[in-house]
Amino acid sequence: MIYGIVFGANSYEHEISIISAVVLKKVLKTQKKFIFCDKNKDFFLIDEEKMNAKTFSSGAYKKEKALVLKQGGFYIKNLLGEKKLEIDVVINVVHGKDGEDGKIAALFDFYGIKYIGPRLEASVLSYNKILTKLYAKSVGVKILDYKILNLHKELNEKLDFPCILKPARLGSSIGISIVKNEKELKYAKDVAFEFDEDIVVEDFISNIKEYNLAGCMINDKMEFSIIEEPKKNEILDFEQKYLGFSDSTKVLQADINENLKQKLKDNFCKIYNPLFKGALIRCDFFVVDDEVYLNEINPNPGSLANYLFEDFTWIIDNLAKNIELEKQVKIDYTFIHSINGQKGKL
Repeated sequence: MIYGIVFGANSYEHEISIISAVVLKKVLKTQKKFIFCDKNKDFFLIDEEKMNAKTFSSGAYKKEKALVLKQGGFYIKNLLGEKKLEIDVVINVVHGKDGEDGKIAALFDFYGIKYIGPRLEASVLSYNKILTKLYAKSVGVKILDYKILNLHKELNEKLDFPCILKPARLGSSIGISIVKNEKELKYAKDVAFEFDEDIVVEDFISNIKEYNLAGCMINDKMEFSIIEEPKKNEILDFEQKYLGFSDSTKVLQADINENLKQKLKDNFCKIYNPLFKGALIRCDFFVVDDEVYLNEINPNPGSLANYLFEDFTWIIDNLAKNIELEKQVKIDYTFIHSINGQKGKL
């Protein structure tokens, strides 16, 4: 199995995507090729030995082989034309806009490319925190109460403090603020509105229990990671998230009872099946008074949450074997031919 690791693109999380790809270089023990999408949406084939931060920060990637995306896969440009890049399955590790919002998924479906990652509908629902909450409620998963602020509308109701403000369409804890009083609210809104025109507001619950669980469906059976209780300050911030996973070390299983473990897995299954088939996702849950609430869905978790799995390569290989191309519609022009045979031809 040869994997094409697609990463980068035009997103606030562009650099996080690069880190994910570099980590996969270390932890995915199989043949792989690295496909970088730069901020201009151009694709480049990056030699594995050059998969390091300097290649991208210096712009040296532009000297690598250019790729074009077309029917059936990626193609290498050369003087004689184009040669198809030999890969079996693409892995989408583009974080944020372009990767998690459905654009890449739509391209892969459109061009008939097998890929590991959320499909279009799953991407749309998990990328927007407001839609995620509506989806969770529809499948019977609890969520915390919330309000929505919009850049172009006046707030008609009073907020309770302390509260937490989150840009609706952004991950990696970017733009998030804890607001303790009215005085802090204006600055927090300004920060969040820099990234998004919609903000999700939730009550801030101090010392809330948080648990992360990743998984995917293989041969109609859910395969789960261990359950992690992330170490955090008031919130799990950018540095804690990404300085943690970037070293690709394993984490310890959360010290919780079997009843809570099963509750978390049951809620994960409600979220995952069938919408996220074909993807490896991570769900972040809150637990309040022994009740499980969805915090957010990570459709392309950092480095695919490899650090939560005992045998990450086995998971990816077996997930890849279950990937199927989108069913093609048969086009035979029967209707047009039937019209053509009548009077008043087209």
